[in-house]
Amino acid sequence: MDTKTPLRVQRIHDAALGVKLFDLVHVDECALTPFEAGAHIELQLPNHVLRSYSLLNAPGEQHRYQIAVHNSPDSKGGSRYMHESLQEGDVLLSSLPRNNFLLDESAEYSCLIAGGIGITPLLSMARRLNALGQRWELHYCARTGAHAAFADEVRALAAASGNAAYFYFDQEPGGQALDLAGLCRRVPGNAHLYCCGPKGMLDAFEQATEHCRDRAHVEYFTAKSEAALDGGFTVELARSGTTLHVPAGRSILDVVFDAGVSVPSSCREGICGTCETRILAGEADHRDALLSDAEKLANKSMMICCSGAKSKVLVLDL
Repeated sequence: MDTKTPLRVQRIHDAALGVKLFDLVHVDECALTPFEAGAHIELQLPNHVLRSYSLLNAPGEQHRYQIAVHNSPDSKGGSRYMHESLQEGDVLLSSLPRNNFLLDESAEYSCLIAGGIGITPLLSMARRLNALGQRWELHYCARTGAHAAFADEVRALAAASGNAAYFYFDQEPGGQALDLAGLCRRVPGNAHLYCCGPKGMLDAFEQATEHCRDRAHVEYFTAKSEAALDGGFTVELARSGTTLHVPAGRSILDVVFDAGVSVPSSCREGICGTCETRILAGEADHRDALLSDAEKLANKSMMICCSGAKSKVLVLDL
């Protein structure tokens, strides 16, 4: 099981319209677990909600974790609680940092593409690339400048390193949207591309980078595909010695939990990787946003919160 770290909310600050910045420190004021650019933590909120948030501060900082939260109008309890109920001095339990959005530090050039609150992991990447002396460019899309959290920090990072930052505010007079397909065609052939933002942007990014999938990296904040809930198959839990039927409308994770088998889980949408489980036999119906096409084809593991089965029987390492 993941070790939980007690974090105290040291500071809450308005970062943009509808966005708050949170500084989190260890309750005992000791050093926090190091993290890499692109990493996230999972917070256990007092309203029994678990949410993952990208770390936006510089890798190497161990005195705090910084996250930013957009108050989503479609909130299921996470962002609403963070904005309306959380106070400075409150204590939250956090997972150790995890990283499903790794920065390739050996790349000669990096192109960072952010949509809205998707700027958070890319801001950490820009800080790290500056520390390494690497070349990069950043493209930041938001409704207006007032909605663009950390725009001044982005400009300062670019100016300090001689790199470039571009902004697209499509709801401002004369504002233009980013030509994502054109950008992905024109970047240097050795560039690695990173995109984080709303699902529509990520879908367009994946389509625009089909020619360079090995150099294109995405992080989803919401489910990429509909969960596989057709059911009608059997799951065998090898370690538990249990055989379970998965009916229509239920996830494997739901059925496993009902059987009393504990599995770490968080997002239930296939975007955090917490419930990744090894496949011993059978073929999964992969619906997550984390495994690459090659990894899905290899069929070695699956996210049981959202993925189902193509075979009649799945044998899992549980």
